[in-house]
Amino acid sequence: MLLRFDPFQEFERLTEEARRPARTMLLFDAIREDDHVVIDFDVPGIDSDHIDVTVEKNELTVTVDRPWGDGDQDIVAAERPHGSFSRQLMLGDTLDIEGLEANVANGVLTVTIPVSEKSKQRKISVGGGSGGSEAIDASSSDAEQGDDS
Repeated sequence: MLLRFDPFQEFERLTEEARRPARTMLLFDAIREDDHVVIDFDVPGIDSDHIDVTVEKNELTVTVDRPWGDGDQDIVAAERPHGSFSRQLMLGDTLDIEGLEANVANGVLTVTIPVSEKSKQRKISVGGGSGGSEAIDASSSDAEQGDDS
């Protein structure tokens, strides 16, 4: 197999790569649903045994390893990023990190974190007084003195 090297084409590819968001960065979306936060990381082509999710204090770290294969292959071209990539996110105190769950399917790592009980929205009932009306004495002390004369 013969490959032709064009320095201008290679320069164009490197320039285009520099303009794109870092491909080695794990991109994610985070949404809050009623009682939990869901974070979806893009991990295409990565098996679950090459994904490591850890939490220390309030810092979530996702590390992904994309190996080069079995090592017996002659690599002709390599544009996909290989190696180890990680992303760290600071989690707020409102999340219950003890209940954190992580699953991977269809190239998406989904991390689900419940919202702590103390941070969940609650309906507070507003109580009224005794429910009855109470008369207020509106007479003035001057009027009472004037009646005596």
